[in-house]
Amino acid sequence: MRAAVYTRVSTADQNCELQLRELQLYAERQGWAMVESYQDVMTGGKANRPDLNRLMADAMARKFDCLLVWKLDRFGRSLVDCLNSIRTLEDHGIRFIAVTQGLDTDQRNPASRFLLHVLGAAAEFERALIRERTLAGQQRYKQDYISGESGKVGQ
Repeated sequence: MRAAVYTRVSTADQNCELQLRELQLYAERQGWAMVESYQDVMTGGKANRPDLNRLMADAMARKFDCLLVWKLDRFGRSLVDCLNSIRTLEDHGIRFIAVTQGLDTDQRNPASRFLLHVLGAAAEFERALIRERTLAGQQRYKQDYISGESGKVGQ
């Protein structure tokens, strides 16, 4: 089986080495040839990512049989985007595996499908919480510092 891997980190001060090493080991244990590696350094909330776009084009061209990701949230944070991308992979005969979570679209059983949806929803919820905290922090900053209240902070 020809396997491809997709890794993603959110910021440039992070790296994908842990993900890549685990995915390579997984492919080796299965006896699969790793034919391509895709890596993005940007938020998973964006559906338009350079290597994800390249991956999807290669999937449509059937350049690999199976896609390995470390965790579902590395593939994407939006449940709708994740599920749509996974459905596109399946439509082209590509198996999707999130190796640390036991998700495998080749296992055509209701439990695997249910877990896929639950984990996707959890990833989207986590992203919404991060966004909410970021906005609250920005608003607090504006209130405390931009409106001239900085002299009153800590008094």
